[in-house]
Amino acid sequence: MASQIPKTIQAAVIRNTGAPWVIEDMELAPLRDDEVLVEMVGCGMCHTDIACRDGDYPVSLPMVVGHEGAGIIRETGAQVDKIKVGDHVVLSFDSCGGCPNCDSDKPAYCYSFFEINTSGRRIADQSTPLTQNGEPINAMFFGQSSFATFAIARMSNAVVIDKSLPLAKMGPLGCGVQTGAGAAVNSLGVGPGNSLLIFGGGAVGLSALLGARAVGAGEVIVVEPNAERRALAMELGATHVIDPSAGVDVLAEVRKLNGGVQFALDTTGRPDVVAVGIEALLTGGQLGLLGIPPADAMLPANMMSMLGRGITVKAIIEGDSDPQEFIPRMAAWYQEGRFPFDRMVKTFPFAQINEAAQASVSGAVVKPVLIF
Repeated sequence: MASQIPKTIQAAVIRNTGAPWVIEDMELAPLRDDEVLVEMVGCGMCHTDIACRDGDYPVSLPMVVGHEGAGIIRETGAQVDKIKVGDHVVLSFDSCGGCPNCDSDKPAYCYSFFEINTSGRRIADQSTPLTQNGEPINAMFFGQSSFATFAIARMSNAVVIDKSLPLAKMGPLGCGVQTGAGAAVNSLGVGPGNSLLIFGGGAVGLSALLGARAVGAGEVIVVEPNAERRALAMELGATHVIDPSAGVDVLAEVRKLNGGVQFALDTTGRPDVVAVGIEALLTGGQLGLLGIPPADAMLPANMMSMLGRGITVKAIIEGDSDPQEFIPRMAAWYQEGRFPFDRMVKTFPFAQINEAAQASVSGAVVKPVLIF
């Protein structure tokens, strides 16, 4: 059968740090044996994409990013046996599949995670599937580079989902929603009746709230300065919200509400916030770190206080998720009405990618999703 890979696609490229995305025509290379061609239907915008654009997360330019893609399989490589043409898929992070952590079903802690997902090249031969007039364009960002009308991914990071699901909005399950919900459910092990304190009501924090609610958590407190996001947190199942900008003592408020909490998650990366999280924990409590801190930030913890309560602090990548298992689990929760993550979503046409990014940066939109 003749190849279904289009000769030319459209992709949003970062050419200069801090400059707007520009949508340009590019050429796709043929599929490798373990790769799939995905026609993009929707793609979430994550803060990591914006950090790459702004130079806060350095990547090799020019590059096409985007890593919360959802679409339809249009072609498969010769060795692909678990995915077929026509399948609906969510694209997630990639992993090597052969290091000790991958062999232990911990792909988020793949020894080559950052090289595979952020170098912009296939690690086997440093090739890229995108070119423009013969010039290589760095791609394969998180195994997909899905800010494009078509993307090449690997069989290992394409997750088949039920065709009854609203495909255009499913992309955020591949990173931001997976990270938040997975942090609560997988990393910390929040379960029925447990108490959870979440710092930050953005996409990751609200996803942690949704994950906790899906498994029957008890008290869930969200600390968030944005009034609209506090209101949304309450609608999504928070039992309490706290406005840290109102001059209140957050630690005192948490202790007044619940005496303390069994689990806490920080999505801010701010050491002063992390310090409150540590002190808010009850004996045997656990704090998960999700926010990206300043490069020189140190853990602001009183060791004696931690030792006296047996506190655990865990740094978390991708919610400790195996996408092939956790994305279908979240999709099932959604179908059951227990995981309405799409309440956070606002859609934008692909051509309005810069407007979507601005809406995310300003806080006007929790989770922008580009529609193709």
